[in-house]
Amino acid sequence: MRRLFGSVRARATLAATAVVAVALVAAGAVVLLSLRSNLAGQADTAADGAARNVASQIAQGVPYRELDLDGDHPAQVVDRDGRVLAASEDLEAISVSDVTPVARPDARPDGDEDDAEAGEIGEVTWHGQGRATVDGESVAYRFAQVEVTDRGDRTVRVYAGASLEAQQDAVHTAATVMLVGLPLLLAVVAWVTWTVTRRALRPVEAIRREMAAITASEDLARRVPVPDTHDEVARLARTTNETLAALETSVERQRRFVADASHELRSPIASLRTQLEVAAAHPALLDLDGAVEDTVRLQRLAADLLLLARLDAGERVADARVELAALVRERAAGRSEVSVRAEAVEVAGSRGQLERVLDNLLDNARRHARSAVVVTVRRDGDRRAVVEVADDGDGVPAGDRERVFERFVRLDEARARDDGGAGLGLAIARDVATRHGGTLTVRDAPTGGALFELRLPIA
Repeated sequence: MRRLFGSVRARATLAATAVVAVALVAAGAVVLLSLRSNLAGQADTAADGAARNVASQIAQGVPYRELDLDGDHPAQVVDRDGRVLAASEDLEAISVSDVTPVARPDARPDGDEDDAEAGEIGEVTWHGQGRATVDGESVAYRFAQVEVTDRGDRTVRVYAGASLEAQQDAVHTAATVMLVGLPLLLAVVAWVTWTVTRRALRPVEAIRREMAAITASEDLARRVPVPDTHDEVARLARTTNETLAALETSVERQRRFVADASHELRSPIASLRTQLEVAAAHPALLDLDGAVEDTVRLQRLAADLLLLARLDAGERVADARVELAALVRERAAGRSEVSVRAEAVEVAGSRGQLERVLDNLLDNARRHARSAVVVTVRRDGDRRAVVEVADDGDGVPAGDRERVFERFVRLDEARARDDGGAGLGLAIARDVATRHGGTLTVRDAPTGGALFELRLPIA
């Protein structure tokens, strides 16, 4: 039971059925009350007509014993003392339990009836509901009372009734129809809602099954089916496929990263182990400089991998203010072939990470420059600070200007001139630039080499 009503389809069906049920019950009650009120009004009209007819005869001087009393509308005439002057044939008793006075703009206070002109027909003074016993049978009626002055200046009251049997039968019939039809209509509503909801949720179930299969198989190349519609389900399927594609790219990138890192670590570790094993067997052959060089290479590679891991984990960038021109001069100090042209500009970010970007760009430019590296710091409007690092080397081919920013990528010519880099410097520099809300691109330098352009938001 919990599983059944835990489904969206069951809850939607139950909610729709409940809403329709409440609406139908309310509408049915309104219809029955309206029907009952209308039929009661019709009965009042009929009772008014019967009472006025008798009153009209009295006003015209017809003797009480000769009054024409309609058999379909039981009536009786009484004087002010309550004596019955005339009554319908077979009428045995009238009892009224619910009386509603009728407002009369020309009504006179009790006791002034004798002031009425002879033969004057009064207005209907009240309507009431009760029962009349005719020929031993008690039936519900609506009654009307009319006051009239006869030719003898005597004021009498005429009571006439209209049967409510037709009203009761109509209300009973309508209520029976509603009681029979309401469950049938609710069943139809529930069935239609269940069917429509099942059809609407069928694509969602297909997406769920495919996602379960992807989870079980760990095959991120699979995609969920996209329904041929333009609704929320289709957008959900497309978003799910985009998420799967991004996840597949991320996982593949992580796999390549682990594989490349393992490969890059293997060489210095193997070299260092070989040197240590040789030194252990033949101490005189120890290449101390080579061992230190391999250790430094391992240290740099481990630091690069750690920084990339922090960047991938979304490490929050510090919001300290950094004077970019001073930082560039500081990092260029000691590099004789590097010249700096800089104007003062402040950026917000991590000083340590920005130092790493500048060091990587300067080291890359020194490895590929023939004789000189020029670093320029300038403003680009009021929003951007620009750092340009240009060398006079061979430059970067147009087809490789995005590849150089991929991790562990080293172009063939660069590999021949490399002094031990692992191909992570430019990748780290771009990642840091992106984390700081900036960009890092490469194009041809005026001197013919490569120009790396770093753009950062001004603090």
